[in-house]
Amino acid sequence: MHPVATKPQVRKILVVSYAYLTAATGVILLRRDFEFLLYLAVMSVIIIAVLAVYRRAGLSCALLWQFSFWGLLHMIGGLTPIPDAWHAVDTTAVVYNWRIIPGYLKYDQLVHGYGVGLTTWLVWQALSSRVRDHDGGPLCPTPGMLAVCATAGMGFGALNEVVEFIATLILPSTNVGDHINTGWDLVSNFVGATVAGTVIYVIGWRRYHRHRKAS
Repeated sequence: MHPVATKPQVRKILVVSYAYLTAATGVILLRRDFEFLLYLAVMSVIIIAVLAVYRRAGLSCALLWQFSFWGLLHMIGGLTPIPDAWHAVDTTAVVYNWRIIPGYLKYDQLVHGYGVGLTTWLVWQALSSRVRDHDGGPLCPTPGMLAVCATAGMGFGALNEVVEFIATLILPSTNVGDHINTGWDLVSNFVGATVAGTVIYVIGWRRYHRHRKAS
């Protein structure tokens, strides 16, 4: 069972999160980069959704901090300029389009995988806090159970692709990219969910058996 974040810890995380969102809003208004306001709205919805899960099922402080950091990575990605040599000629010069390994890995793909990995972890924490094992003890992190969590995480990642597609329809310019970019985003989601599920299995399995031996 994971330690649930206390209310003072949650308030501190929210203060930090809304501080960088407020700063990002100021930058957006100064640059008149209004299409990025949609992403701020999405971030606000994500914060509300995570808080709702926290209130119903309880989430760890570590996970909540990681989500806050993920939001910061989004703000940095969309608003921080980069040299022209760091991105493809048909993309805008922001960190989102930074080709960390040209031809193979982009900053945006790392952020996608990281976010879906966190979502997989969130689903596991919510599930394990509400569902008990067959003998009434903590839920065992079996491969099948974690596959369900990873699939749920990838589902939320796919929902993000829907939001990005809608953005391309209603905004004059975005950093979303073409269908190939969408495909790589989905691959990144799969990798992030798989890595998260594997880590949860390795760590959770040990904790589960330590608990069973102690009980």
